[in-house]
Amino acid sequence: CCGFGFVIEMRTSCKCIFQYSAVDTNPLSLYVMHPFWNNVVKVFPTWLAPNLITFSGFLLVVFNFLFMAYFDPDFYASDGVDGKQARRTNSSTPLGELFDHGLDSWSCVYFVVTVYSIFGRGPTGVSVFVLYLLLWVVLFSFILSHWEKYNTGILFLPWGYDISQVTISFVYIVTAIVGVEAW
Repeated sequence: CCGFGFVIEMRTSCKCIFQYSAVDTNPLSLYVMHPFWNNVVKVFPTWLAPNLITFSGFLLVVFNFLFMAYFDPDFYASDGVDGKQARRTNSSTPLGELFDHGLDSWSCVYFVVTVYSIFGRGPTGVSVFVLYLLLWVVLFSFILSHWEKYNTGILFLPWGYDISQVTISFVYIVTAIVGVEAW
């Protein structure tokens, strides 16, 4: 019952214990993001369900997308805290991991489209085809990471994940101050 067939074969008599297993060697994650998330998770009450944090974070990504789409008619923190809350409250489950990573995969679409909103401008901007290729690269990387987890039982977190979040935040800030002409 603890394998990936748990969605189909979930039974009330299942007594398996789920243990999240990931390897993260990214220095940005180890020395900046994880300490940050470890402090933020202390703000949440222990009765708060980790999946509610996951869903709230996803809604913030969707809101960001809708906000940018509204102000850009041409066309787009919570991600690390939900898992920490699940482990902190001993409520980590395979379904919670599937829910978290499933919504993360949908978030990839919104992130790529918001990046296009910044870099897809004018004659020197990227084309829609490049946006399409970028989306497939992001999704393919996501799929490969989870396929590796399926086969090894351990999620090896790619370095680019946290670096891309910090970089895109920096790009949004610079764009807000200077404008899309900066790129």
